[in-house]
Amino acid sequence: MITNCLKWLMIAGLTAGFAAAARAEDVDIGKSEFLSSCASCHGPDGKGRGPLSEQLKVPPSDLTMLTKSNDGVFPTNAVYETIDGSKTIPAHGTREMPIWGERFDPIINLPHAVDPPYWKMAGPEQSPEVVVRRRILAVIDYLGRIQQK
Repeated sequence: MITNCLKWLMIAGLTAGFAAAARAEDVDIGKSEFLSSCASCHGPDGKGRGPLSEQLKVPPSDLTMLTKSNDGVFPTNAVYETIDGSKTIPAHGTREMPIWGERFDPIINLPHAVDPPYWKMAGPEQSPEVVVRRRILAVIDYLGRIQQK
């Protein structure tokens, strides 16, 4: 009886573990990245009404309007340059101290070392540049999906 119960407990545990792993693989990385790096100002829906938005001198942009504001074309390159810091946005601060800290800076290793899913996707060379590029592209992909038609 005890052996049978232990066997069923092991099966139930393995099933729960596989289900959790499957759910983890279904995580929307772009949305998660946006929520952790951008939503405090731009809001969880990207419309510029984040919890910190009222404390800012310059109101955050409605990121769901990027395509509409760009003649129906999502401005991928401009968004990439804004996130990686090569395009200066005064409200985001300088490249040395962007509002989101070191998250999108490939030179700093600490934030990347604590993100195993990104390191897994970085390939065999485990390059911080690859990790940061994937992180930025994930946000861009998410922003592209939340654009108003």
